[in-house]
Amino acid sequence: MKKLILTLIVAVSVIACKVDSKNKVEATDAKEVKTTTEKTTYTVITDKSTLTWKGFKPTGSHNGTIALLDGKIDMQGNDLIGGKFKVDMNAIVNLDIPADDPYNAKLVGHLKSADFFDVTQFPRALFEITNVVKEGDKVKVSGNLTIKDHIKNITIPAVINAANGFVTFRSEPFKIDRTEFGIQYKSTKLVDVIKEKSIDDLFEMSFAIMAKK
Repeated sequence: MKKLILTLIVAVSVIACKVDSKNKVEATDAKEVKTTTEKTTYTVITDKSTLTWKGFKPTGSHNGTIALLDGKIDMQGNDLIGGKFKVDMNAIVNLDIPADDPYNAKLVGHLKSADFFDVTQFPRALFEITNVVKEGDKVKVSGNLTIKDHIKNITIPAVINAANGFVTFRSEPFKIDRTEFGIQYKSTKLVDVIKEKSIDDLFEMSFAIMAKK
């Protein structure tokens, strides 16, 4: 009976700590950014653009947004050919805890600390497009993602629309391995971290960008 109970406890712990790798993107070495003079550049409207995020742990998750500082989208006609989005890491917001709850400020403060994004030393993150491949109504956008001075190239699915002097860029949610960008706090890869106290290595992001000519 004791063995059965122990087996069940172990099984439940493994399931609870299993990381959902759906939508995970692979990070590779940074790629060269292509340039061309045959383009129309659209300026990102920062108050209508955002980066959403979601972090996971065995007991739940947290989610929120991060504001963009500036950016641009380069087009040839209706085709996306380049661009970059600069993210203001001092503008991290949590949305799943009431704003007046002291834990909200505590969580945001911890995310800004050296345990996570260390915004004092690294106040900006950057996504710079290196390649675009059309796939039906969607595009696969490759770009160099810079977090804490770690630069990796990732490829994310997105939808791009251009009309009346505006461009919208919306990516599908994607997950990256935070440890590849120097964020190792309570990583499940560290043997000295109790699983129930760990934080998943994968965290989710998505872009919603509007730009104007």
